[in-house]
Amino acid sequence: MTEVLTTKHVTFVANVNDKLVLEKNLMISPCFNTPHPHQLVLQKNFDSAAKAYNDALSKSVNDLVVFAHQDIIFPSGWLSQLEDSIRLLATKDPNWGVLGIFGKTSNGEEAGYVYSTGLGIIGDPLEGPKQVQTLDEIVLILRKSSGLKFDERLPHFHFYGADICLAAQKKGMQSYAIPAFCIHNTQFNLVMPSEFYASYTALKTIWKEYVPVHTTCIRVTKFNLDVYRRRLNEINLRLRRKTVGALRQEDSYRLLREFEKPDANPSTES
Repeated sequence: MTEVLTTKHVTFVANVNDKLVLEKNLMISPCFNTPHPHQLVLQKNFDSAAKAYNDALSKSVNDLVVFAHQDIIFPSGWLSQLEDSIRLLATKDPNWGVLGIFGKTSNGEEAGYVYSTGLGIIGDPLEGPKQVQTLDEIVLILRKSSGLKFDERLPHFHFYGADICLAAQKKGMQSYAIPAFCIHNTQFNLVMPSEFYASYTALKTIWKEYVPVHTTCIRVTKFNLDVYRRRLNEINLRLRRKTVGALRQEDSYRLLREFEKPDANPSTES
């Protein structure tokens, strides 16, 4: 019988460009309380997420690898929720490809449940893993033994969640959003940088046979209609000098405490 993967020893990977953000968010997650049995790989000075994450995969001493943004906070019990989903999939789909906490299906339906600064709670609780076309980059989970790699032709730090899910799909492996609530204490930007659109074009070129692709931030289509709509809206926002929707909350410990209350109702913006 094949041994079911557990979360006793996990490799966590994060791209880091701000040490303070890392220390005030990801590192306050209870799963990192000292001492802990997990490997932490912090990647710096890479020019793309794909290169950083492939390098981290080569360094991982564990099969189960969790890629997370530096401003994610994992509440108590998050690893148990992850393990519950892995156990369910061991029966339902033992050859799963990529797991995450928020994604979109092939018909554009959202799947997942997460808190994001500026937006509040996004999505609805899941009863179990739900198959999706792509997953948001904030949290991505895969097995080193799956052989999956990020495509290093994808530049910068956008759309690599869609890329790894499509790589899994090409190998006949499915991706899933799982019920594992976490906190994304991010700065909510209304206007995207030029790198976002360069990455969009690269993803579309690499995976042209899978277009349209539904990502959590934009739909990748043959004629780029969603891009034109977004850019027109961004011109309007720049003229109004409104490019940031919300700033990252400074008191991340308060956020964590709020969502760890026994009677917490994470249905509104904190």
